[in-house]
Amino acid sequence: MQLSEKLGLLADAAKYDASCSSSGGRKRDSRGTGGIGSNEGMGICHAYAPDGRCISLLKILLTNFCIYDCAYCINRRSSNVRRARFSVEEVVRLTMDFYRRNYIEGLFLSSGIIRSGDYTMEQLVEVARRLRQEERFAGYIHLKTIPDASPELLAAAGRWADRLSINVELPTESGLKALAPEKDQRDIRRAMGRLRLGIDEAKAERKAPRFAPAGQSTQMIVGADDASDRDVLEASGTLYANYRLKRVYFSAFSPIPDASRALPLRAPPLVREHRLYQADWLMRFYGFDVGEIAPAGTDGMLDLEVDPKLAWALRHRERFPVDLNTAPRETLLRVPGLGVATVKKLLAMRVQRRVRFDDLAKLGVSVRKVGPFVVTADHRPRGDVESARLRAVLVDSAPPRQPDLFGH
Repeated sequence: MQLSEKLGLLADAAKYDASCSSSGGRKRDSRGTGGIGSNEGMGICHAYAPDGRCISLLKILLTNFCIYDCAYCINRRSSNVRRARFSVEEVVRLTMDFYRRNYIEGLFLSSGIIRSGDYTMEQLVEVARRLRQEERFAGYIHLKTIPDASPELLAAAGRWADRLSINVELPTESGLKALAPEKDQRDIRRAMGRLRLGIDEAKAERKAPRFAPAGQSTQMIVGADDASDRDVLEASGTLYANYRLKRVYFSAFSPIPDASRALPLRAPPLVREHRLYQADWLMRFYGFDVGEIAPAGTDGMLDLEVDPKLAWALRHRERFPVDLNTAPRETLLRVPGLGVATVKKLLAMRVQRRVRFDDLAKLGVSVRKVGPFVVTADHRPRGDVESARLRAVLVDSAPPRQPDLFGH
């Protein structure tokens, strides 16, 4: 098979891994213009670096062969798909060729499991080692690690990669046993614990060897089993607390050819994935807990019509309206439409003068969304703010968009 054919197959196979985000980048292509580079060729995706930069990565699998037969995976052992495999040399050469042409700034490398976890991990580590040591490659490297690989190989992966990730696959242990019985949640958690220990030790000791300075992340498939959104959020909260993950990525299940009868026939609505990301953000940066976002006594599913913060506010009308000139930061962060950056600006503004309603528009806030929940020097909500009509007015009729992680 020609290298270009392998690239097409193994770049396409890598698209299912959401733990390397493909959003945020502006398309650039200098072909035909006399310039250098492109970021929209086969295998090129976009991810945020630890410092917030959006960077272009070569995103590929080492191989889509796999000894496991996970029901939800297109590359499972029993899947009737065309297979390919890169050699270590080919991945190194592709990465350097793309990098020299200014197409990419880094590499995301994952793989199906071939022969054994250790054998596969050895190949992944060898790619990273050769790039660092022999090619003097200083770009970003994200390696997908194999849970049952030896501690020595995990340590080697952390030495050469910027970020490591291990997929937890599904929100619950019962779901994993039902759909991926050859995988063991204990192996996954044990490996995550080793990565956390290596990352913590490297940060604590100034002279300690480099170890995954960009931390670790994971991916969770949503909608392949009967786990509720509350199950998903509880699992992600535990992962953040126990392993200090940088991100938990959610990937909506996508039906695959010749699927097992254990799988649903339809994919979950993509807005479900979107709401989970919003809820995840609320838990990490806004002080919400799972019980507030997906309260007990319900079916545990998030409201698809409104974002989780607005849904919470509509359930707790007794806490509103909030006075923007006196409320503490923690309260302001719970106002629908106010993000971390906006709250910071409001707190700075009210040191100098009283906040007025038109200040919100100047800060880029949706006054239609915020108005019913706030009091300012010249504004107080009018009418029956307890009315169920408020929800109808505020239901987001626009198509869902990817959460703005750095803005409002």
